[in-house]
Amino acid sequence: MKKYFQFDELGTNYRREIIGGITTFLAMAYILVVNPLMLSLDGVEGIPDDMRMDYGAVFVATALAAAVGSLFMGIIARYPIALAPGMGLNAFFAFSVVLGMGIPWQVGLTGVLCSGLIFIVLSVSGLREIIINAIPMQLKHAVGAGIGLFITFIGLKNAGIIVANESTLVTIGEITKNPNSLLAIFGLVITVIFMTKGIKGGVFYGILITAIVGMAFKIVPLPEKIVSGIPDVSPTFGAAFEPIMNNFSSLMTIDFLVVVLTFLFVDFFDTAGTLVAVANQAGLIKDDKLPRAGRALLADSLATVTGAIFGTSTTTSYVESTSGVAAGARSGFAAVVTGILFLLSLFFFPLLSVITSAVTAPALIIVGVLMASALRLIEWDRFEIAVPAFLVVIAMPLTSSIATGIAIGFIFYPITMVVSGRAKEIHPIMYGLFVIFIMYFIFL
Repeated sequence: MKKYFQFDELGTNYRREIIGGITTFLAMAYILVVNPLMLSLDGVEGIPDDMRMDYGAVFVATALAAAVGSLFMGIIARYPIALAPGMGLNAFFAFSVVLGMGIPWQVGLTGVLCSGLIFIVLSVSGLREIIINAIPMQLKHAVGAGIGLFITFIGLKNAGIIVANESTLVTIGEITKNPNSLLAIFGLVITVIFMTKGIKGGVFYGILITAIVGMAFKIVPLPEKIVSGIPDVSPTFGAAFEPIMNNFSSLMTIDFLVVVLTFLFVDFFDTAGTLVAVANQAGLIKDDKLPRAGRALLADSLATVTGAIFGTSTTTSYVESTSGVAAGARSGFAAVVTGILFLLSLFFFPLLSVITSAVTAPALIIVGVLMASALRLIEWDRFEIAVPAFLVVIAMPLTSSIATGIAIGFIFYPITMVVSGRAKEIHPIMYGLFVIFIMYFIFL
């Protein structure tokens, strides 16, 4: 075991790897609560039940996808990186694909499955790295930051802190009269304190304490029990294959193509950025290259396919893995530990199922803050870069659509670059995306 995971070469041991794996799990365990709430469209009123995914089934799918993905990454690529359904991608799935476009969630899962299969082909062939390198780094940062603002907006909305207004579109809610808003604000303060103090798993602890306080003040219902059998996953398991077998025409649309491309695009940069960030922090990058990068990308691709089959949005590498590295993790054994903990979490469904939107809103807001930090990396003093980057960032929360934000920014990027005399710096792939997104607006 030590030899396979290269403990001696990496200067690590079982104790450091186990602690690192546990720390990573605590830092990202919030996804077990947030993802089912997101995909079940919790807090969204006035929609038919068939638009909502089953909460319990999504919980199981989330835990299994995270477990399998982390085990793939740990064993195949031997990196201390854990995987789970990605924040931002689940928001796109729930609010843009299902709620915005009106696409059935079963078709959305088929889109995730297709993107995962394409991931595998691109990863094995090496094309995935070529495509990633073709997208300007400035736009990569803008996409991450825009998703962060969108996620924060959803958190504020779910907590009732931001509400609709006929005159101004949105405004602050009556937070002093809304117990859920007050609970969310309390949770945000607690989580901010934890994160500021550098406490590992601060987001998870914030959710835990907020839930306890909510139960103490009877804002959140008490759990009937702590441990139980695993919820039924059958409502979502294999649902990705239903449109292929029963309604193939639903996949032959521009909407479906846009969905697949968006899943591809966002997961591209989530994975690439996380791999570089974690590997650099762990000192694993050699000669400016990432060892076993192909294996890591393949593990991520396999995790996406597995998650789609179980019944959840795209599974991707988590930047929260850096917390495990900070605690000492250096090898894939830490990811294996995290994967095992996700499997064990399946038995604690009753405890997790009582956590409401108000309890998880602080996590969404904090994750948004972390993702928005990419804004500092954008060259705002270069107008030809600032315009498309800004449009990507601002359009996502204002249109409630990640796809629309990406489309607008990627249309303007070739325009500003060509006009500024920098056409030679544009990769041909960017011109292809320009045409695709123009068609996206024309046909929709």
